[in-house]
Amino acid sequence: MSAPPYGIQPTTYRLPDATTLGRVRLQVTDLERSLAYYSQVVGLRIIASDATHASLGAHGDDGVLLELNGGAATPVPRGGRQGLFHFAILLPDRAALGRFLTHLGAIGAHAGASDHLVSEAIYLTDPDGLGIEVYADRPRETWRHEGRELQMATVALDARGVTAAAEGVPWSGMPAGTRLGHVHLHVGSLEEARAFYHEALGFDLIVWSYPGALFFSAGGYHHHLGTNTWAAGRPSAGADEARLLDWEVVLPDAGALDAARAHLESRGHAPTRAGTGWSLRDPWGTQVTLVRAP
Repeated sequence: MSAPPYGIQPTTYRLPDATTLGRVRLQVTDLERSLAYYSQVVGLRIIASDATHASLGAHGDDGVLLELNGGAATPVPRGGRQGLFHFAILLPDRAALGRFLTHLGAIGAHAGASDHLVSEAIYLTDPDGLGIEVYADRPRETWRHEGRELQMATVALDARGVTAAAEGVPWSGMPAGTRLGHVHLHVGSLEEARAFYHEALGFDLIVWSYPGALFFSAGGYHHHLGTNTWAAGRPSAGADEARLLDWEVVLPDAGALDAARAHLESRGHAPTRAGTGWSLRDPWGTQVTLVRAP
């Protein structure tokens, strides 16, 4: 595996460069209401649904990006919980982000927006208070680093420039090529997050100077995972609350999956079988599932 010119590699096992993310699975209070939101506002396509469960993906793609399970009794409490801060949907280009931003304006949906230097992002909150980011990356050759640390920030988005990139083409839903870009979690301790996700699971540490946060990735990406302590002191999401049930890390083949499992066990963790993959929980109860690419 080639090492990028930035980031800190774990001391023993490192995830393969080809590692990506699969899908996220959420528990919501009202499945019908959430389906309407994620299809009409976010623009995902409903692939399958029944009374308790639904799968959604991009238009023109068969892959599942989001699973929704009914069963939550309460939405996310004010101030949040340990667990999901947001999950992030990566669009294929800036033009698609411009079409999405124009769509949100047309329907009057409230959204936040930021420029992170490596990407441009729109932020939403679903009906249960679960966070969503929809973003487009800048070309990797434009990313900058100082020493071993990739440079990321949160500054004002050039909304006019993003909208202009759409060139007047109307929004028609999440386009083919859309995928899960990253997951960002509330955690209780950055030191414990680094021990679990960097030294045990094998992500590179990419950004460590951002206030209250660490960012991790595989293959030199800006981040597949963010962790922050901005909800420090709050408990983990309860079984009856709207929450992230689990998220997937996709490894390139069966050998890589076995190597990741073996390393986790060597570090004192005990992954359990989840279909053809392996699941385990981080120190705050958030479940991550390792699977192999189709």
